[in-house]
Amino acid sequence: MTMSEQSPSSDYPEPLPDDRYSPVEKVLIWVAIGLAFALAAGLVLAFDSVWTETLKPIIWDPVVEDAGVAGDAGYTPQNTAIYTLSMLACVVLFQALFRKWRLPTDERMTLALIAWVCLAPVLRVLEDADFFSSSRDVLFISPIIHLHLAAWLVGVAILSHLAGRRFDGRLDDASQEAQATLLGGLLFVVLLGHWYLLYQPAYASHPSVSFTLATGGLVVAVAVLCIGLVMTRGWPAITRGMFAFASSAVVLGIAHWVQFMATPWAQESGKASGDITFWPAFIVLGLPAIVCVVLYRMGREDAQQLRLTGFTAGVLPPHIGIKQWEDEAEQWADHPVEFLSNKALLAHPMVLGMVFGQLCDGFATMVGIDMFGYGEKHPVSDAVIQFGGSINESLGLDWGEGAWLFALVKAALVGLIVWLFVQMRVEHRQQHFRLLIVLAVLIVGLAPGLRDIGRLMLGV
Repeated sequence: MTMSEQSPSSDYPEPLPDDRYSPVEKVLIWVAIGLAFALAAGLVLAFDSVWTETLKPIIWDPVVEDAGVAGDAGYTPQNTAIYTLSMLACVVLFQALFRKWRLPTDERMTLALIAWVCLAPVLRVLEDADFFSSSRDVLFISPIIHLHLAAWLVGVAILSHLAGRRFDGRLDDASQEAQATLLGGLLFVVLLGHWYLLYQPAYASHPSVSFTLATGGLVVAVAVLCIGLVMTRGWPAITRGMFAFASSAVVLGIAHWVQFMATPWAQESGKASGDITFWPAFIVLGLPAIVCVVLYRMGREDAQQLRLTGFTAGVLPPHIGIKQWEDEAEQWADHPVEFLSNKALLAHPMVLGMVFGQLCDGFATMVGIDMFGYGEKHPVSDAVIQFGGSINESLGLDWGEGAWLFALVKAALVGLIVWLFVQMRVEHRQQHFRLLIVLAVLIVGLAPGLRDIGRLMLGV
Protein backbone atom coordinates (compact mmCIF):
# COMPACT_ATOMS: atom_id res chain seq x y z
CA MET A 1 0.00 0.00 0.00
CA THR A 2 1.39 3.40 -1.00
CA MET A 3 1.30 6.43 1.25
CA SER A 4 -1.38 8.04 -0.90
CA GLU A 5 -3.56 4.97 -0.37
CA GLN A 6 -2.87 4.64 3.37
CA SER A 7 -6.03 4.61 5.43
CA PRO A 8 -6.41 7.00 8.31
CA SER A 9 -5.88 5.60 11.78
CA SER A 10 -9.04 4.56 13.58
CA ASP A 11 -7.86 6.64 16.52
CA TYR A 12 -8.43 9.83 14.54
CA PRO A 13 -11.64 11.14 12.97
CA GLU A 14 -11.61 11.24 9.21
CA PRO A 15 -11.79 14.79 7.79
CA LEU A 16 -15.16 15.78 6.40
CA PRO A 17 -15.71 15.34 2.66
CA ASP A 18 -15.18 18.47 0.59
CA ASP A 19 -18.87 18.73 -0.24
CA ARG A 20 -19.94 18.97 3.43
CA TYR A 21 -19.88 22.05 5.63
CA SER A 22 -18.39 21.88 9.09
CA PRO A 23 -20.56 22.97 12.06
CA VAL A 24 -18.58 26.22 12.29
CA GLU A 25 -19.07 26.91 8.58
CA LYS A 26 -22.82 26.32 8.90
CA VAL A 27 -22.99 28.80 11.77
CA LEU A 28 -21.01 31.41 9.82
CA ILE A 29 -23.18 31.00 6.72
CA TRP A 30 -26.36 31.48 8.73
CA VAL A 31 -24.84 34.43 10.60
CA ALA A 32 -23.92 36.05 7.25
CA ILE A 33 -27.45 35.50 5.96
CA GLY A 34 -28.89 36.92 9.18
CA LEU A 35 -26.68 40.02 9.02
CA ALA A 36 -27.64 40.55 5.39
CA PHE A 37 -31.34 40.42 6.26
CA ALA A 38 -30.79 42.67 9.29
CA LEU A 39 -28.97 45.24 7.15
CA ALA A 40 -31.69 45.12 4.50
CA ALA A 41 -34.39 45.52 7.15
CA GLY A 42 -32.51 48.42 8.72
CA LEU A 43 -32.23 50.18 5.37
CA VAL A 44 -35.97 49.75 4.79
CA LEU A 45 -37.29 50.49 8.29
CA ALA A 46 -34.73 52.98 9.58
CA PHE A 47 -32.95 54.35 6.53
CA ASP A 48 -31.82 57.61 8.10
CA SER A 49 -30.37 55.98 11.20
CA VAL A 50 -28.67 53.06 9.43
CA TRP A 51 -27.49 54.76 6.23
CA THR A 52 -27.62 58.57 6.43
CA GLU A 53 -26.30 58.91 9.97
CA THR A 54 -24.08 55.79 10.27
CA LEU A 55 -22.85 54.00 7.14
CA LYS A 56 -22.87 56.85 4.63
CA PRO A 57 -20.38 59.12 6.48
CA ILE A 58 -18.07 56.16 7.18
CA ILE A 59 -18.15 54.34 3.84
CA TRP A 60 -19.84 56.19 1.01
CA ASP A 61 -18.78 59.81 1.62
CA PRO A 62 -15.02 58.97 1.52
CA VAL A 63 -15.56 57.12 -1.76
CA VAL A 64 -17.33 60.12 -3.29
CA GLU A 65 -14.66 62.47 -1.96
CA ASP A 66 -11.91 60.27 -3.38
CA ALA A 67 -13.64 60.28 -6.77
CA GLY A 68 -14.02 64.05 -6.73
CA VAL A 69 -11.64 66.81 -7.69
CA ALA A 70 -9.96 66.78 -4.27
CA GLY A 71 -9.19 63.07 -4.56
CA ASP A 72 -7.30 60.74 -2.24
CA ALA A 73 -9.63 60.80 0.74
CA GLY A 74 -7.90 59.08 3.63
CA TYR A 75 -9.09 55.96 5.38
CA THR A 76 -10.43 56.18 8.92
CA PRO A 77 -10.10 53.63 11.74
CA GLN A 78 -13.82 52.95 11.38
CA ASN A 79 -13.94 52.10 7.67
CA THR A 80 -10.57 50.34 7.89
CA ALA A 81 -12.02 48.06 10.57
CA ILE A 82 -15.18 47.48 8.51
CA TYR A 83 -13.23 46.65 5.35
CA THR A 84 -10.83 44.35 7.21
CA LEU A 85 -13.58 42.44 9.02
CA SER A 86 -15.62 42.21 5.81
CA MET A 87 -12.65 40.79 3.92
CA LEU A 88 -11.97 38.19 6.60
CA ALA A 89 -15.64 37.24 6.70
CA CYS A 90 -15.68 36.83 2.91
CA VAL A 91 -12.60 34.60 3.07
CA VAL A 92 -14.21 32.30 5.62
CA LEU A 93 -17.59 32.26 3.90
CA PHE A 94 -16.49 31.89 0.29
CA GLN A 95 -13.88 29.23 0.95
CA ALA A 96 -16.68 26.93 2.12
CA LEU A 97 -18.82 27.71 -0.92
CA PHE A 98 -15.94 27.39 -3.40
CA ARG A 99 -14.89 24.06 -1.88
CA LYS A 100 -18.41 22.70 -2.21
CA TRP A 101 -18.51 23.87 -5.83
CA ARG A 102 -15.11 22.16 -6.41
CA LEU A 103 -13.45 25.22 -7.93
CA PRO A 104 -9.76 24.72 -8.84
CA THR A 105 -7.13 25.78 -6.30
CA ASP A 106 -3.97 24.88 -8.18
CA GLU A 107 -1.09 27.07 -9.37
CA ARG A 108 -3.01 27.90 -12.53
CA MET A 109 -5.89 29.41 -10.57
CA THR A 110 -3.38 31.36 -8.48
CA LEU A 111 -1.88 32.88 -11.63
CA ALA A 112 -5.35 33.74 -12.93
CA LEU A 113 -6.28 35.51 -9.70
CA ILE A 114 -2.97 37.42 -9.68
CA ALA A 115 -3.83 38.72 -13.15
CA TRP A 116 -7.17 40.00 -11.86
CA VAL A 117 -5.49 41.65 -8.86
CA CYS A 118 -3.17 43.47 -11.31
CA LEU A 119 -6.18 44.78 -13.25
CA ALA A 120 -7.46 46.80 -10.27
CA PRO A 121 -4.45 49.14 -9.93
CA VAL A 122 -4.22 49.56 -13.71
CA LEU A 123 -7.74 50.97 -13.73
CA ARG A 124 -7.23 52.87 -10.47
CA VAL A 125 -4.24 54.76 -11.90
CA LEU A 126 -6.40 55.88 -14.82
CA GLU A 127 -8.92 57.22 -12.34
CA ASP A 128 -6.07 59.04 -10.58
CA ALA A 129 -5.23 60.55 -13.97
CA ASP A 130 -8.82 61.85 -14.31
CA PHE A 131 -9.51 59.61 -17.29
CA PHE A 132 -12.97 58.31 -16.48
CA SER A 133 -16.05 60.47 -16.64
CA SER A 134 -17.37 61.89 -13.38
CA SER A 135 -20.46 59.67 -13.59
CA ARG A 136 -18.30 56.52 -13.47
CA ASP A 137 -15.46 57.58 -11.16
CA VAL A 138 -16.87 55.79 -8.13
CA LEU A 139 -16.53 52.43 -9.91
CA PHE A 140 -12.75 52.77 -9.66
CA ILE A 141 -12.42 53.80 -6.01
CA SER A 142 -11.66 51.30 -3.24
CA PRO A 143 -13.55 49.29 -2.09
CA ILE A 144 -16.05 49.72 -4.96
CA ILE A 145 -13.43 48.85 -7.59
CA HIS A 146 -12.85 45.42 -6.04
CA LEU A 147 -16.59 44.69 -5.95
CA HIS A 148 -16.91 46.01 -9.50
CA LEU A 149 -14.10 43.80 -10.83
CA ALA A 150 -15.38 40.86 -8.80
CA ALA A 151 -18.58 41.08 -10.83
CA TRP A 152 -16.55 40.95 -14.06
CA LEU A 153 -14.51 38.04 -12.69
CA VAL A 154 -17.59 36.04 -11.72
CA GLY A 155 -19.19 36.71 -15.09
CA VAL A 156 -16.10 35.65 -17.04
CA ALA A 157 -15.67 32.56 -14.86
CA ILE A 158 -19.27 31.42 -15.31
CA LEU A 159 -19.30 32.04 -19.06
CA SER A 160 -15.94 30.31 -19.53
CA HIS A 161 -17.05 27.29 -17.52
CA LEU A 162 -20.37 26.94 -19.30
CA ALA A 163 -18.81 27.34 -22.74
CA GLY A 164 -15.80 25.08 -22.34
CA ARG A 165 -16.43 22.61 -19.52
CA ARG A 166 -17.31 19.72 -21.83
CA PHE A 167 -13.74 19.77 -23.10
CA ASP A 168 -12.10 19.74 -19.66
CA GLY A 169 -9.79 16.77 -19.25
CA ARG A 170 -9.72 16.06 -23.00
CA LEU A 171 -6.16 16.85 -24.10
CA ASP A 172 -6.36 15.88 -27.75
CA ASP A 173 -5.68 18.65 -30.24
CA ALA A 174 -9.23 18.76 -31.60
CA SER A 175 -10.81 19.22 -28.17
CA GLN A 176 -8.32 21.84 -27.05
CA GLU A 177 -8.69 23.81 -30.27
CA ALA A 178 -12.47 23.64 -30.02
CA GLN A 179 -12.36 24.90 -26.44
CA ALA A 180 -9.96 27.71 -27.36
CA THR A 181 -12.18 28.73 -30.27
CA LEU A 182 -15.31 28.85 -28.13
CA LEU A 183 -13.60 30.73 -25.33
CA GLY A 184 -11.85 33.07 -27.74
CA GLY A 185 -15.06 34.09 -29.49
CA LEU A 186 -16.94 34.53 -26.23
CA LEU A 187 -14.21 36.47 -24.43
CA PHE A 188 -13.62 38.67 -27.47
CA VAL A 189 -17.22 39.86 -27.15
CA VAL A 190 -16.80 40.36 -23.39
CA LEU A 191 -13.56 42.31 -23.94
CA LEU A 192 -15.30 44.59 -26.44
CA GLY A 193 -18.08 45.08 -23.89
CA HIS A 194 -15.45 45.85 -21.23
CA TRP A 195 -13.94 48.51 -23.51
CA TYR A 196 -17.32 49.92 -24.58
CA LEU A 197 -18.70 50.23 -21.05
CA LEU A 198 -15.60 51.46 -19.19
CA TYR A 199 -13.30 53.20 -21.67
CA GLN A 200 -15.31 54.46 -24.62
CA PRO A 201 -17.57 56.82 -22.61
CA ALA A 202 -14.46 58.54 -21.21
CA TYR A 203 -13.20 59.47 -24.69
CA ALA A 204 -15.91 62.12 -24.99
CA SER A 205 -14.58 63.76 -21.81
CA HIS A 206 -11.23 64.41 -23.52
CA PRO A 207 -12.07 65.72 -27.02
CA SER A 208 -8.56 67.07 -27.58
CA VAL A 209 -7.03 63.57 -27.44
CA SER A 210 -7.26 61.25 -30.45
CA PHE A 211 -6.78 58.02 -28.42
CA THR A 212 -5.08 56.40 -31.39
CA LEU A 213 -2.63 54.54 -29.17
CA ALA A 214 -5.42 53.43 -26.83
CA THR A 215 -7.44 52.06 -29.75
CA GLY A 216 -4.35 50.29 -31.00
CA GLY A 217 -4.05 48.86 -27.49
CA LEU A 218 -7.44 47.23 -27.99
CA VAL A 219 -6.00 45.36 -30.97
CA VAL A 220 -2.99 44.31 -28.90
CA ALA A 221 -5.30 43.22 -26.09
CA VAL A 222 -7.19 40.95 -28.49
CA ALA A 223 -3.87 39.46 -29.58
CA VAL A 224 -2.92 38.88 -25.92
CA LEU A 225 -6.29 37.20 -25.38
CA CYS A 226 -5.53 34.75 -28.19
CA ILE A 227 -1.97 34.17 -26.96
CA GLY A 228 -3.28 33.57 -23.45
CA LEU A 229 -5.64 30.87 -24.71
CA VAL A 230 -2.81 29.20 -26.62
CA MET A 231 -0.46 29.30 -23.61
CA THR A 232 -3.07 27.77 -21.32
CA ARG A 233 -3.66 24.63 -23.36
CA GLY A 234 -4.84 21.84 -21.07
CA TRP A 235 -6.12 24.17 -18.37
CA PRO A 236 -9.72 23.87 -17.11
CA ALA A 237 -12.04 26.16 -19.05
CA ILE A 238 -12.82 28.35 -16.04
CA THR A 239 -9.17 29.01 -15.24
CA ARG A 240 -8.23 29.35 -18.90
CA GLY A 241 -10.86 32.00 -19.51
CA MET A 242 -10.14 33.94 -16.30
CA PHE A 243 -6.41 34.16 -17.03
CA ALA A 244 -6.71 35.03 -20.72
CA PHE A 245 -9.34 37.74 -20.18
CA ALA A 246 -7.60 39.38 -17.23
CA SER A 247 -4.27 39.45 -19.09
CA SER A 248 -5.88 41.13 -22.11
CA ALA A 249 -7.76 43.61 -19.89
CA VAL A 250 -4.50 44.59 -18.17
CA VAL A 251 -2.89 45.24 -21.56
CA LEU A 252 -5.88 47.35 -22.60
CA GLY A 253 -5.56 49.47 -19.47
CA ILE A 254 -1.78 49.92 -19.86
CA ALA A 255 -2.38 51.05 -23.45
CA HIS A 256 -4.31 53.98 -21.98
CA TRP A 257 -1.34 54.68 -19.69
CA VAL A 258 0.80 54.91 -22.83
CA GLN A 259 -1.76 57.23 -24.40
CA PHE A 260 -1.52 59.53 -21.37
CA MET A 261 2.28 59.53 -21.57
CA ALA A 262 2.15 60.48 -25.25
CA THR A 263 -0.73 62.98 -25.19
CA PRO A 264 -1.76 63.90 -21.62
CA TRP A 265 -5.37 64.93 -21.27
CA ALA A 266 -6.55 67.86 -19.19
CA GLN A 267 -6.63 67.24 -15.45
CA GLU A 268 -9.81 68.15 -13.64
CA SER A 269 -7.92 68.12 -10.35
CA GLY A 270 -4.93 69.99 -11.78
CA LYS A 271 -2.60 67.82 -9.69
CA ALA A 272 -0.69 66.06 -12.48
CA SER A 273 2.94 67.08 -12.61
CA GLY A 274 3.30 66.28 -16.29
CA ASP A 275 6.59 64.51 -15.59
CA ILE A 276 6.94 60.98 -16.93
CA THR A 277 9.39 59.08 -14.72
CA PHE A 278 10.54 55.52 -15.31
CA TRP A 279 13.43 55.02 -12.91
CA PRO A 280 11.25 54.24 -9.84
CA ALA A 281 10.05 51.11 -11.63
CA PHE A 282 13.56 49.67 -11.52
CA ILE A 283 13.48 49.89 -7.72
CA VAL A 284 9.83 49.18 -7.01
CA LEU A 285 9.48 46.33 -9.50
CA GLY A 286 13.09 45.30 -10.09
CA LEU A 287 14.20 44.55 -6.52
CA PRO A 288 11.11 42.43 -5.65
CA ALA A 289 11.54 40.60 -8.96
CA ILE A 290 15.15 39.72 -8.07
CA VAL A 291 14.03 38.36 -4.69
CA CYS A 292 11.31 36.27 -6.36
CA VAL A 293 13.77 34.86 -8.91
CA VAL A 294 16.07 33.79 -6.08
CA LEU A 295 13.20 32.13 -4.20
CA TYR A 296 11.97 30.40 -7.34
CA ARG A 297 15.41 28.99 -8.14
CA MET A 298 15.69 27.72 -4.57
CA GLY A 299 12.42 25.82 -4.75
CA ARG A 300 11.86 24.79 -8.36
CA GLU A 301 13.60 21.37 -8.19
CA ASP A 302 11.63 20.25 -5.14
CA ALA A 303 8.47 21.67 -6.70
CA GLN A 304 9.03 19.59 -9.84
CA GLN A 305 9.70 16.44 -7.82
CA LEU A 306 6.61 16.99 -5.69
CA ARG A 307 4.50 17.59 -8.78
CA LEU A 308 5.62 14.20 -10.18
CA THR A 309 4.35 12.46 -7.03
CA GLY A 310 0.85 13.84 -7.59
CA PHE A 311 0.76 15.80 -4.34
CA THR A 312 0.35 19.54 -3.78
CA ALA A 313 2.90 21.56 -1.81
CA GLY A 314 1.77 22.02 1.77
CA VAL A 315 -1.47 20.03 1.31
CA LEU A 316 -1.93 16.79 3.26
CA PRO A 317 -3.09 13.63 1.49
CA PRO A 318 -6.86 13.14 1.43
CA HIS A 319 -8.39 11.54 4.52
CA ILE A 320 -5.49 12.69 6.73
CA GLY A 321 -6.17 15.39 9.32
CA ILE A 322 -3.76 17.93 10.78
CA LYS A 323 -3.85 16.36 14.25
CA GLN A 324 -2.97 12.90 12.95
CA TRP A 325 -0.19 14.34 10.77
CA GLU A 326 1.35 16.17 13.74
CA ASP A 327 0.89 13.36 16.26
CA GLU A 328 2.38 10.77 13.89
CA ALA A 329 5.18 13.05 12.68
CA GLU A 330 7.75 10.24 12.53
CA GLN A 331 5.48 8.09 10.39
CA TRP A 332 4.96 10.87 7.85
CA ALA A 333 8.50 12.28 7.94
CA ASP A 334 9.42 10.59 4.64
CA HIS A 335 6.22 11.56 2.87
CA PRO A 336 6.82 13.82 -0.17
CA VAL A 337 4.49 16.48 1.24
CA GLU A 338 6.62 16.71 4.37
CA PHE A 339 10.18 16.67 3.04
CA LEU A 340 9.58 18.46 -0.28
CA SER A 341 6.99 21.12 0.56
CA ASN A 342 9.25 23.54 2.42
CA LYS A 343 11.37 24.37 -0.60
CA ALA A 344 8.64 23.65 -3.16
CA LEU A 345 6.47 26.38 -1.69
CA LEU A 346 9.23 28.91 -2.37
CA ALA A 347 8.53 28.41 -6.09
CA HIS A 348 4.74 28.47 -5.73
CA PRO A 349 2.88 31.45 -7.26
CA MET A 350 1.12 32.01 -3.93
CA VAL A 351 4.34 32.72 -2.07
CA LEU A 352 6.00 34.53 -4.97
CA GLY A 353 2.93 36.73 -5.51
CA MET A 354 2.74 37.71 -1.85
CA VAL A 355 6.47 38.37 -1.61
CA PHE A 356 6.47 40.49 -4.76
CA GLY A 357 3.34 42.38 -3.71
CA GLN A 358 4.45 43.24 -0.19
CA LEU A 359 7.93 44.32 -1.29
CA CYS A 360 6.45 46.31 -4.17
CA ASP A 361 4.09 48.11 -1.78
CA GLY A 362 6.91 48.83 0.66
CA PHE A 363 9.37 50.19 -1.92
CA ALA A 364 6.67 52.17 -3.75
CA THR A 365 5.58 53.83 -0.52
CA MET A 366 9.18 54.67 0.40
CA VAL A 367 10.01 56.13 -3.01
CA GLY A 368 6.69 57.97 -3.36
CA ILE A 369 6.72 59.60 0.07
CA ASP A 370 10.42 60.11 0.76
CA MET A 371 11.44 61.13 -2.76
CA PHE A 372 8.32 62.46 -4.51
CA GLY A 373 6.33 64.00 -1.66
CA TYR A 374 3.26 61.76 -1.78
CA GLY A 375 1.15 61.08 1.32
CA GLU A 376 -0.17 57.96 3.05
CA LYS A 377 -3.92 57.27 3.29
CA HIS A 378 -4.01 54.33 5.70
CA PRO A 379 -3.84 55.25 9.42
CA VAL A 380 -1.74 52.22 10.47
CA SER A 381 0.79 52.69 7.66
CA ASP A 382 0.91 56.42 8.37
CA ALA A 383 1.66 55.70 12.04
CA VAL A 384 4.66 53.58 11.00
CA ILE A 385 5.88 56.33 8.67
CA GLN A 386 5.47 58.99 11.36
CA PHE A 387 7.51 56.85 13.74
CA GLY A 388 10.18 56.57 11.05
CA GLY A 389 10.13 60.36 10.79
CA SER A 390 10.67 60.67 14.55
CA ILE A 391 13.69 58.37 14.23
CA ASN A 392 15.04 60.66 11.50
CA GLU A 393 14.68 63.64 13.82
CA SER A 394 16.37 61.90 16.74
CA LEU A 395 19.30 60.91 14.52
CA GLY A 396 19.50 64.32 12.86
CA LEU A 397 18.71 62.91 9.41
CA ASP A 398 17.18 65.25 6.86
CA TRP A 399 15.90 62.77 4.29
CA GLY A 400 12.31 61.96 3.57
CA GLU A 401 9.37 61.58 5.90
CA GLY A 402 10.31 58.24 7.44
CA ALA A 403 8.72 55.91 4.89
CA TRP A 404 11.96 53.91 4.86
CA LEU A 405 10.73 52.32 8.08
CA PHE A 406 7.54 51.21 6.32
CA ALA A 407 9.68 49.50 3.66
CA LEU A 408 11.65 47.71 6.40
CA VAL A 409 8.41 46.59 8.08
CA LYS A 410 7.18 45.23 4.76
CA ALA A 411 10.48 43.38 4.26
CA ALA A 412 10.13 41.83 7.73
CA LEU A 413 6.55 40.90 6.90
CA VAL A 414 7.78 39.18 3.74
CA GLY A 415 10.16 37.10 5.82
CA LEU A 416 7.33 36.15 8.16
CA ILE A 417 5.06 35.26 5.22
CA VAL A 418 7.69 32.99 3.68
CA TRP A 419 8.39 31.30 6.99
CA LEU A 420 4.70 30.73 7.77
CA PHE A 421 3.89 29.29 4.36
CA VAL A 422 6.82 26.90 4.16
CA GLN A 423 5.94 25.58 7.61
CA MET A 424 2.18 25.49 7.18
CA ARG A 425 0.37 22.28 6.29
CA VAL A 426 -3.33 22.33 5.44
CA GLU A 427 -5.87 19.57 5.08
CA HIS A 428 -7.14 18.70 1.63
CA ARG A 429 -10.44 20.48 2.31
CA GLN A 430 -8.64 23.66 3.41
CA GLN A 431 -7.04 24.47 0.06
CA HIS A 432 -9.66 27.07 -0.85
CA PHE A 433 -9.17 28.78 2.50
CA ARG A 434 -5.43 29.04 1.88
CA LEU A 435 -5.96 30.42 -1.63
CA LEU A 436 -8.42 33.10 -0.49
CA ILE A 437 -6.07 34.16 2.31
CA VAL A 438 -3.41 34.65 -0.35
CA LEU A 439 -5.88 36.61 -2.50
CA ALA A 440 -6.65 38.92 0.43
CA VAL A 441 -2.94 39.52 1.03
CA LEU A 442 -2.45 40.30 -2.67
CA ILE A 443 -5.33 42.80 -2.64
CA VAL A 444 -3.82 44.75 0.26
CA GLY A 445 -0.20 44.43 -0.93
CA LEU A 446 0.25 43.94 -4.66
CA ALA A 447 -2.67 46.15 -5.72
CA PRO A 448 -1.63 49.33 -3.82
CA GLY A 449 2.02 48.75 -4.73
CA LEU A 450 1.27 48.64 -8.45
CA ARG A 451 -1.02 51.64 -8.14
CA ASP A 452 1.72 53.62 -6.44
CA ILE A 453 4.33 52.85 -9.10
CA GLY A 454 1.81 53.66 -11.83
CA ARG A 455 1.15 57.06 -10.30
CA LEU A 456 4.86 57.72 -9.93
CA MET A 457 5.52 56.87 -13.56
CA LEU A 458 2.64 58.96 -14.91
CA GLY A 459 3.15 61.85 -12.50
CA VAL A 460 -0.40 61.80 -11.13
